[in-house]
Amino acid sequence: MTEFDLGFDPDAYDAVVYDLDGTLVRLAVDWNAVAEDVLAVYAEHAVKPPSDGLWDLLEAAPEYGIADAVEAAIAAHEHEGARESRRLAAADVLSADRATRTGVCSLNAEEACRIALETHGLADRVSAVVGRDTVGTYKPDPEPLRATIEALSVDPERSIFVGDSDRDARTARRAGVEFARVNPPESRADDAA
Repeated sequence: MTEFDLGFDPDAYDAVVYDLDGTLVRLAVDWNAVAEDVLAVYAEHAVKPPSDGLWDLLEAAPEYGIADAVEAAIAAHEHEGARESRRLAAADVLSADRATRTGVCSLNAEEACRIALETHGLADRVSAVVGRDTVGTYKPDPEPLRATIEALSVDPERSIFVGDSDRDARTARRAGVEFARVNPPESRADDAA
């Protein structure tokens, strides 16, 4: 058994869903550089940005018809950051024996999640992966977490979401799912919204 303590017994739940960045791995992404690249997309399309906050820029992009370009700019950083990511202690809790009851729900792009899981030998320990581009909304909207739990074919009431941010806690609350926090929150791009 691993030395890392989640603070709960994963076997007490029908499904355990984890956030990715800051929970299982730390993506090697300079979020300020990502925001600069997204601001450059706005400039290329002669669109005045609503703010300089990355997630505000992402949310407003569809209104200006630049959603695909903004998503591509963010995802490019995430894909590379996933390849260079650092595995965190909570990842040691994942088990191939529980893979059918384990999912990932992330604000990162789905492919970045899959790259990070593969990079750290965790892909066979997770059955469902939902990123910000998998469903029509992203955290803290509850739809991505609900979609992850649905993909695992379990009831939300018998599930727990494990994350490291206030956004993760809001997502769980909105989805009616129990929440456990690991790795105290840091100043991060996903807590800004």
